[in-house]
Amino acid sequence: QVQLVESGGGLVQPGGSLRLSCAASGSIFGFNIMGWYRQAPEKQRELVAVTTSGGTIDYADSVKGRFTISRDNAKNTVYLHMNGLKPEDTAVYYCNLRAPIAGDNYWGQGTQVTVSS
Repeated sequence: QVQLVESGGGLVQPGGSLRLSCAASGSIFGFNIMGWYRQAPEKQRELVAVTTSGGTIDYADSVKGRFTISRDNAKNTVYLHMNGLKPEDTAVYYCNLRAPIAGDNYWGQGTQVTVSS
């Protein structure tokens, strides 16, 4: 069983920066995808950024050029560096780990990011 522990959310002013971290405990074998999703009030959960164990990265159009995802495979940890934050980035951010071959899909508990002056 894999557990995901997130940290780094908080309140920041528009234009500010935050870094989210997500550490995966347990055994992870084979190809996997780690990333971040977010859910704003009364909206559906949406992809923010994902990175595969092979190094492929993808971003939502709304965060390209502002957010950077990275991972440390040795630590089973994924990071989300968020710059130029906007009020519309306010949401609960969830870490996700998928291992498609094994059919596993794990979610973190979520961390609140609020962008407000």
